[in-house]
Formats: sequence, structure tokens, C-alpha cells
Amino acid sequence: MAEALLKVQGLSKRFAGFSALDEVSFEVYPGQILGLIGPNGAGKTTLLECVAGLMHHESGALSWRGGDFPSGRRKEELFYLPDGILPHRELCSSETLRLYAQLYGADLGRVEDLIRRLDLRSALEKRVGALSKGTLKRLLLAIGLLTPQPLLLLDEPFDGLDLRQTRSVMALLKEVRTLGRILLLSIHQLADAERVCDRFLLLKDGRLLGSGTLEELKTRAPGPAGSLEEVFLALT
Repeated sequence: MAEALLKVQGLSKRFAGFSALDEVSFEVYPGQILGLIGPNGAGKTTLLECVAGLMHHESGALSWRGGDFPSGRRKEELFYLPDGILPHRELCSSETLRLYAQLYGADLGRVEDLIRRLDLRSALEKRVGALSKGTLKRLLLAIGLLTPQPLLLLDEPFDGLDLRQTRSVMALLKEVRTLGRILLLSIHQLADAERVCDRFLLLKDGRLLGSGTLEELKTRAPGPAGSLEEVFLALT
């Protein structure tokens, strides 16, 4: 396996005496999709925000390419797309896409490809604030995929999508991975995670229960376990 680009060691975060993250450690490797798996409240979004530098953590360390990973440098190396945000609500979708394409130097061919792949054509002249949940999610994914940073953090990328849209987005993310980009996804639907991710971090109540490929996690699960859902239930 290639050398890890991002290493997280002993990351802990507390809120008013509540432990949101408890000594979480993991590594992120090039050309992989890593899934943060767990129910709502497991600490997935908190972990993403700590990695992105948006939230202070009480203890632990992050390193990038074997060196320090200060907050000021993270904008150059990663892009974090939260769940449920509403950027530029008064702009239409086409204006929003052009804005981010200009900001990140993406060519118009890439914009057009994402419009087609994410089925955004009918939404281009609609205001961002008027989009349905699923259409807004696909617009946000297009914005994330226009960015150039090597590490892309996506919080619940399939939330609000129907089955056909989910499959299309999964295929697109797998293509992005083959180009060498690293994807760190927060997912609470285990069936979706199993179909798209190469490796998994299993979180529950802020604790890391296990990490690795599905086959590696199966060896840690007591009793027979075939699917990611069965592995998660066995380990919890």
C-alpha cells in the first residue's frame, strides 16, 4: 500500500463534558474512497470539521505527507462540502457553477460534463434557494467536484438522492478516485457505503470501532458476517 497522505492520531473533541470524539486514529491513502460509517450522532460530521480545521479539537495530531498539517495550509490540500448548506441562494444554478469554475480554474468542458452527469440541465435557470433537496445536493456535489484540492471531504453525499441518482453519483465518485483524488465520505446508509467505499471507519458514540476494508473488518467481527451492515452490528 502507498504511503498515507493524511494521518490522524488520537483525535478527541468534547462539548460541555460530552465526548463527541474519543481518541480517533486513522490514515487516508491516495486513490481511495474512505467511508466514515455510523448512525446519526456517531461523530462523523464532528470528525470532518476537525480534519477541515473548522473545529478545534482538545487533543490529537494531524499530519499531511509526513509533515505538520496546520490549519492555514488545509485550504490548499482539502475541500470540505458540508451537508445542508445553501450557498448564494439568490443566484441561479448556472451562475453559481460559473462562479466556482472561475474561482478554481475549471474549464467549461468540465462544468458541462458535471451538468450532464448530475442531471442539472433543468435546474440551471432556477434560483439556488428554490431547488429541491435532491437537486441542491447534486449542485453542491458539482461544486465540490470542480475544486482542485487532492482531498475532498463530503458529508452525506447521497442524502436526498433517489436510487438512480445515487448510482450515478457513485459512478462519478469512483471515476474521480481513479484520477488520484482522495475522497473522505460521511455516510449513514451502510448499503450505500458498501457499494462505493474502498475502506471504512466504523464510528459509534465518538469511538472508532474498527477500520479497514470490508474483508479486514469481517475478521474482527464475532460470528459470521457478510455485509457491512452485519459487520457493524456485530462490532457494536
